[in-house]
Amino acid sequence: MKIISKTFKLLTVAFLVLGLTGCSDDDDNNGGNPVQSTTVVDVALDNGLTSLAAALTATDLVSVLQGPGPFTVFAPTNAAFTDLLNATGLDLDNLSAAEEDLVRNILLNHVIIGENINSTALVNLGEGYRNTGATNADGDNLSLYFNTSNGVVINGVSTVDNADNTATNGVVHIVDTVIGLPTIATFATANPALSNLVSALALADTGTPTVPWIATVSDSEAGPFTVFAPINSAFEDLLLELDPSGNTALGDLDPATVNDVLLVHVANGNVRSTDLPNLQGTIPTLGGDLTLDVSTLTITDGNERETGIIAALVDIQAINGVVHAVDRVILPAAE
Repeated sequence: MKIISKTFKLLTVAFLVLGLTGCSDDDDNNGGNPVQSTTVVDVALDNGLTSLAAALTATDLVSVLQGPGPFTVFAPTNAAFTDLLNATGLDLDNLSAAEEDLVRNILLNHVIIGENINSTALVNLGEGYRNTGATNADGDNLSLYFNTSNGVVINGVSTVDNADNTATNGVVHIVDTVIGLPTIATFATANPALSNLVSALALADTGTPTVPWIATVSDSEAGPFTVFAPINSAFEDLLLELDPSGNTALGDLDPATVNDVLLVHVANGNVRSTDLPNLQGTIPTLGGDLTLDVSTLTITDGNERETGIIAALVDIQAINGVVHAVDRVILPAAE
């Protein structure tokens, strides 16, 4: 039966290729000849991405990507799919219902819906976040982070090798690695502006942390959590606040102290920016309550210090929670 199943899959992909290359737009004519419509699925097949075609077929996504779009697709190579299947043990010919949902979500994590973003636009932007077609358990679209400082790199793990394969309903960029469903750790490690936060998490883990920080934010099944993530300059300002001489580095701080600081940056639940008014002025973090002013997007800690939520960097959605960047490190109330 396995051989029959695999043969059927190969035939399905073959017929998909034939069907797509033969399709045309009957409404448009050029000198009396039909004008062929080339969708992002056609473009993927034209570039030999048969593993992607098989995965799209197995998860009923072909018709979605044949839609009007526009779509920006980061399409993994066949080798990238082989690596994924070997690492996970998934078999596209024999997916359970849960596995099919997982693979469909992973595939949609490679698709930006509603935008046609070529490589020039990405480079001009430099870095940033976009929503993908993938979702968390609540139906919120997962984010994708891109950085072009050294090529076009997605979520810190997948590099664009072949860009700007244009289609009538979007563009396909071929990438060298399957882009897994992002965790909070994915975005913390991918964005260089959050490198001090990653260092703080690692430092807290060297002591006796309330939770194993790196492992927890990396766990796709943990949470969900809401993280108010200080940018690098926020940690630099804190060190000067603690020691105006500038002689104290982040690594000099006591791990237990850093653990307590991290606790007031994390709340249970997936609290997106649109949910903040529902908190009625109080953020119940793991380290105690904070005061929230939604009108100014500011947080006041127990020491009457104000921290600003950076409006352009809210709702960075991971599979295990959501991240809002902040411009100042929040401190636990002095005892």
